[in-house]
Amino acid sequence: MIDHYDWPGGREAMLCFGPDTGPVVVAALPLFEEANRTRAFMVTILRALAERGIAGVLPDLPGQGESLLPTEQATLIDLRKGFAGACARFGKTYALAIRSGALLDTLAPVAARWHLVPTLGAELVRELGKMRAPHARNNYAGNTLSADLLAELEDAVPATARVVRFEGDARNADIKLPGVPLWRRAEPDNDPALAVLLADDIAAWVRACET
Repeated sequence: MIDHYDWPGGREAMLCFGPDTGPVVVAALPLFEEANRTRAFMVTILRALAERGIAGVLPDLPGQGESLLPTEQATLIDLRKGFAGACARFGKTYALAIRSGALLDTLAPVAARWHLVPTLGAELVRELGKMRAPHARNNYAGNTLSADLLAELEDAVPATARVVRFEGDARNADIKLPGVPLWRRAEPDNDPALAVLLADDIAAWVRACET
């Protein structure tokens, strides 16, 4: 179902899945081009959660997706306020984020956070620098980004969360699972088997937080 939420800068759309009662998992896609590569995957996770009786929401954030705010005008605080606005539409909420989406839930009134391979803002800025279009001011892989947003990202770090990583990743995590990062693939893709595995972990985590 398509619904909407309000934030200080206006109104944005969101996809809603699952029951109308109980806790709601609000999802944040990675920023910029990685969002396109993981959107179908995130929707598959949220549908799997709905099958497990847990509601989920995927909001368009300011300057992302189908938002009316131009990407070049968006700031990190806009993105965070947008995510917080989506969470405020519901009662008890939990944050679900992939990669740089983990930088967006810090202002949200959530009970707890679940992050898949969270990234630091400085890491994202370095990756964007490698994709900067030659001779094009502030154009990164087809996205025109403001200098203010890039400066904000430099110091951005995720909040405390349950961290999930893939096997073979040497960094600390609460759990490591088999799988292949979809954001490394050249084209948008999906992995229904991995989505089910992650939905199982998220559902168990939400229920543990609820007890």
